[in-house]
Amino acid sequence: MSGSDWISTLQKDLPMGIGAVAALSVLLFVLARYVIARALTGLAARTQSKYDDILVRNLRPNRMAWFAPLLVIYTNASLFPDAETLIAKAALFVILWLAVLTLTGLLSAVNDIYESRPSYNGVSIQGYLDIAKILFALVGIILSITLITDESPVVLLTGLGALAAVIMLIFQNTILSLVASIQIAANDLLKEGDWVEVPSYNADGDVVNINLHTIKIRNFDMTYTVIPTYKIVDVAYRNWRGMKESGGRRIQRSLTVDMVSIKFCDRAMLERLRKIDLIDGFLNEKIARLDAYQREHADHFDSPLDGPQLTNIEVFRAYITAYLKTRTDIFTGGDMPFLVRVLSPSPTGLPVELYIFTKTTEWEKYEGIQAEIFDHLLAAAGSFDLRVFQEPTGLDFSTFGRAVQG
Repeated sequence: MSGSDWISTLQKDLPMGIGAVAALSVLLFVLARYVIARALTGLAARTQSKYDDILVRNLRPNRMAWFAPLLVIYTNASLFPDAETLIAKAALFVILWLAVLTLTGLLSAVNDIYESRPSYNGVSIQGYLDIAKILFALVGIILSITLITDESPVVLLTGLGALAAVIMLIFQNTILSLVASIQIAANDLLKEGDWVEVPSYNADGDVVNINLHTIKIRNFDMTYTVIPTYKIVDVAYRNWRGMKESGGRRIQRSLTVDMVSIKFCDRAMLERLRKIDLIDGFLNEKIARLDAYQREHADHFDSPLDGPQLTNIEVFRAYITAYLKTRTDIFTGGDMPFLVRVLSPSPTGLPVELYIFTKTTEWEKYEGIQAEIFDHLLAAAGSFDLRVFQEPTGLDFSTFGRAVQG
C-alpha cells in the first residue's frame, strides 16, 4: 500500500486516524523527553563547563520535547478534513508560544552566561535582553491574532497605528526604563556589585540586579530595596565605587578635648614628653628654639607668653601625626589627603579631627583600623595632661554630691 493510499484509508477511518496520530505523537514525545532531553541534561551535568548547565536550565529540554507531538499533529491535520483548520491552528498556536518561551529562555541563558564570565565587571545587559523578550512577546501576540482572524499582519499593524497613544500610555514605564537603562550604561552610572546609598528610598547596600524595569539593592541589614529603573536617574544617590577603585577609604572622625585642660607646657612637662620616641625630634627642635629665644631676650623674657611656647594640644597633634605615620595601613602621602587638624571650638570642647585614608576598602578591616587608632589616642590623651570631653553621667553627679557633702 502506497503512502497516498494509507493516508486515504486513515481519512476514511476516523478512529484509526486518531489512533495513528496519537500513537506517533506519544512515541515521538517519549523519545524526545525521556531519551534526548535526559541525555542532554545528563551530558551537561557531567561536563566541567558551567555554560551548558546554564543552557539546559533556561531552555528546559523537557519542555522543548513538546515540539515533537505538536509538529506531528500539525502536519497530519489533513487526516481530519472536517476539523483540519481548527486542529492546524490550535497546534500552530501552541507551537508559536512554545517557540516564544524557548527564545526568551535562550536570552536568559545569554544573560546568565555573560554575568558568569570571570571578566564580568558588573555592566548589565539584562535591560536590553528584556526589551528583546518584550518584542518576542509582541510578535507572538500579533501572529496569534493573525492566526485566529486570518488577517495579514500588515493590516493588523496598520490598525495598531491608530492606537499608538494608548500603547504609549500602557508601555510608558517601559519606555522610560529603556531610556534610563541607556543613560546608565552610556554614562557608567551604576553596575551590579556597586555599593550605593539612595536616601529617598532608604536604600544602603550593594546592587545585586539591574534589569529593564527594576534595580534590586541588598541593604546591609539583609533586606532588599527595589527601585524602578527610570527613577534612579531622577533621585540623588551616592555610588561608592570610586572609593573602592581608589584603594583607600576615608576616616573623618574627631575626639573632643576639654578646653579647660589645654595649657602651656612647662620645662618639667617638656622634659617628660621628650622621652616619647615618636616626638623626641620634634620636641628637641622646639626646646632648642625656646632656649635660643630665652638667651636672646634674657633681659625681658616673661614665660609663658614670650617666645615660641608650646601647648600640650600642639604636642598631642604632633604625636598623633607621628603615630599615624608609623602605621603601614594608612596613606601618608600621594594623592590621598593626610590631615590632623583642629576644628572650631564648640560647647562640648575643642574637636581634634583626623582626615586620613586607610589602605583598604574592606568594611571589617576599615572599622578595625579606625577603632585601633581612636582607642590608642583616647588612652594617650592623658599623658599630655588633656581630658577628653564627655557628657556628665549619673556617677559624675553622685561623686560631686558626696564631695559637696564631705
